[in-house]
Amino acid sequence: MSLPLQNPPDRLCLIRLSAIGDTCHTLPIVRTLQQAWPQTQLTWIIGRIEAGLMGDIEGVEFIIFDKRRSGALREVRRALGGRRFPVLLHMHASMRANRVSMQVHADVRLGFDRARARDWQWLFTNHRIAATPRQHVMDGLFGFTEALGIGERALRWDIPLSAGDREFAGEHLPEGTRHLVISPCSSQRFRNFRNWRVENYVAVIDHAWETHGVHTVLTGGPTELERAYATRILAQSRAPVRSLVGETTLKQLLAVLARADVVLCPDSGPAHMATTVGTPVVGLYATSNRLRTGPYFSQHLVADRYPDAVRRSLRREVEDLRWGGRVRTPDAMDLITIEDVTTRLAIALAEGRHGPEVAKE
Repeated sequence: MSLPLQNPPDRLCLIRLSAIGDTCHTLPIVRTLQQAWPQTQLTWIIGRIEAGLMGDIEGVEFIIFDKRRSGALREVRRALGGRRFPVLLHMHASMRANRVSMQVHADVRLGFDRARARDWQWLFTNHRIAATPRQHVMDGLFGFTEALGIGERALRWDIPLSAGDREFAGEHLPEGTRHLVISPCSSQRFRNFRNWRVENYVAVIDHAWETHGVHTVLTGGPTELERAYATRILAQSRAPVRSLVGETTLKQLLAVLARADVVLCPDSGPAHMATTVGTPVVGLYATSNRLRTGPYFSQHLVADRYPDAVRRSLRREVEDLRWGGRVRTPDAMDLITIEDVTTRLAIALAEGRHGPEVAKE
């Protein structure tokens, strides 16, 4: 549906607080708005961690919501300074984001359709995007620009990287060598079973080295689990492996992903960060649906055992499942075989980089 806007608004506010992958999906919507309405001032309310990656994008005012702080809502309200926005894009269906939205004075409060407006989001909006079922998350977010009457998409990210970020990546991924970057762990949440086994990663690393001459670099955060994964992989691999686990900022990580020839990871933020810089992603998907949350330009490279996991664990077919339904079985990721991954790794190395032009083919 199109909203009754006679002219582009002078200012627009959008809310997408987290997570890293979802903010990566949101940035092309921002680029689309900048392209279609260059005179509109854009304000993005975003989470603290996510601002470390996105917060210096030119032409956008960022207001940081730090959920750790007891006065976070007051800080957002103070930063908004009583301004009234012709349009608010409420692009985050969560109760926390609903509370943030209450700090924003806006005439048009555009949110998700009723089916996707989780956590009562529909009570905090007065317009909804079209109800289009079974979309990729990023395609669903483009429903906001389509509701505003903007038809053309700007599928680009252009996240700024400093010379220092690029130098850091160059030191660890030198030219003249092909590199596989592995981010082995997803975020640690309750019953969030997305991580593949250490011995499987080791087998792929050794195969990549022995078959393709590819060096491996490990990335990840400073959590105990991620450090333990790195320690065990380093101890067991025959091939050259370098670990940057716990040693990068988000900007440095993006620079590393940009230099990689291919990225291997489960359903997690690095898959979508790699997409923003055109690096192909071999995704590991058994507990979540790649068609909804998979790497946007690398769908054909996903080692996809989600249908098998749904049949085994839920005794159903994917078509009969709620869109985006997850498999909560701890051993579901074991359905992904080493051959599943090495086959797609070979395809990714042969094809090279991906981008918007690939999606159009």
